Amino acid sequence: MPKLLTVVAQMHAQPGKEEALRQVLLTLIEPTRKEEGCVQYDLHEENGQPGHFVFYENWRSKEALDLLLASPHFTAILPRLAELCSRPAEIADYTRIA
Repeated sequence: MPKLLTVVAQMHAQPGKEEALRQVLLTLIEPTRKEEGCVQYDLHEENGQPGHFVFYENWRSKEALDLLLASPHFTAILPRLAELCSRPAEIADYTRIA
């Protein structure tokens, strides 16, 4: 089983901006899934908590993730995230062991 870098990123919308944040986050899905080294890139919304979004991602390497973070489609949304989120994103990364 190959080692994967797993990323869990949580974002919380400002009240009243849940749908706007959802739409911005959805723009990341298609181009990110095409990135070299992307194994899985899924967006979730917490049941009962509209506006609490979680990305669950798997990458072949840290270098592949770094390419995403520098990509035009990712960097273009950063100002919008600052406007729409109630707090900074919570990001944790893990290494799959089994």
